[in-house]
Amino acid sequence: MNYFFTSESVSEGHPDKVADQISDAVLDEFLARDPESKVACETMVTTGQIIVAGEIRSEAYIDIQDVAREVAKHVGYDRSELGFDGESCGVLLAVHEQSPDINRGVVREKPEEQGAGDQGMMFGYATDETPLYIPLTLALSHALLKELAEIRREGVDMTYLRPDSKSQVTVEYSEDGTPLRVSTIVVSTQHDEFVKPSAEVTAQEADRRMHDVIARDVRDILLPRVKAKLPENIRHLISDDVELLVNPTGKFVVGGPNGDTGLTGRKIIVDTYGGHGAHGGGAFSGKDPSKVDRSAAYAARHIAKNLVAAGVASRALVQVAYAIGKAEPVSINVNTYGTAKVDMTDGEISNRVAGLFDMRPYAIERRLKLRNPIYRETSTYGHVGRTPRTVTKTFRTYGEKPFTREVELFTWEKLDYVDAVRDAFGLK
Repeated sequence: MNYFFTSESVSEGHPDKVADQISDAVLDEFLARDPESKVACETMVTTGQIIVAGEIRSEAYIDIQDVAREVAKHVGYDRSELGFDGESCGVLLAVHEQSPDINRGVVREKPEEQGAGDQGMMFGYATDETPLYIPLTLALSHALLKELAEIRREGVDMTYLRPDSKSQVTVEYSEDGTPLRVSTIVVSTQHDEFVKPSAEVTAQEADRRMHDVIARDVRDILLPRVKAKLPENIRHLISDDVELLVNPTGKFVVGGPNGDTGLTGRKIIVDTYGGHGAHGGGAFSGKDPSKVDRSAAYAARHIAKNLVAAGVASRALVQVAYAIGKAEPVSINVNTYGTAKVDMTDGEISNRVAGLFDMRPYAIERRLKLRNPIYRETSTYGHVGRTPRTVTKTFRTYGEKPFTREVELFTWEKLDYVDAVRDAFGLK
């Protein structure tokens, strides 16, 4: 029997994502100056206020207040009428050094013996239903909001757009998990109050007129632009009769941190697989790679993606678990959901994977080049399903000469182990 599955995404202007971006921007600034920095940075944003707290141990100094303001302005919160202005909002800092009780379990005389920064289990997932090796529901949810942000920044169409938005996509799947059609798309976008009540126009009528314009533009501008960028085998799944729900409450003027308090790490399902697979519960943003919540989740994704790309299975969920202060994981498990294409049980596949990938924290950091300032780019539109690329980033702070760093982004998305996986599993 067919079934329906739904995933959501949120934009860079969503309050929780503003918080994530600030936390990861702070992390990048420290790593750019001191790659061995230990950072656990949490951010809260609300009306007119940014609060940055956490534990940081580093030889570097940065102006955290300046970093937080720059992020807010870059997102689009640059005027007081939004209730959150990066230039004028208050910034409160509550930062202290990392606990020595944690640090003693991480830092070792031999780097390769570096212990995990915490206990816990982490998951990585991959599926062959999209070229990105992520679920279709999530890929489309992200695509809608990335395109909406592009339209907003172009400033040509839909000029009423504000930074905060959310999307949700429901796909009908066949019993064997094949996507059949997109059944429902939800887009909620913050907007200017471009029709105001007057003597001739009631408040209810003004809201209706705004809603009609936004709904029309989403259907006639946003959706065609998104579909044009999709592969043909996915594009045809979005038919003209798809159910489209736009700003279901009818009005979305008050948004961002002025409409809802934002916190780092509150969108972990948006960050990963949209509800598919599994999640260990640990957030990513603001954490340096000694925190296995982040680094091991990336490594597990790297394994899952290479397994699927190599043809070991159509879907793969990789779980890894650690004890704080211990280098070797306590377990590694692979679940192929019965889609394995090799004559092995999942337990046998797991053992083969454990011998192929070194999952000690130090090895993960080196293999994926994680002690670099690469994290701000991960804080919006998902940490997975992204395109690996090399970029040059510029860093500057008050009283310091700007400098650049060339870094590789999204290294865990590389298919650089496909040949090794095929060899290990006897695949041609």
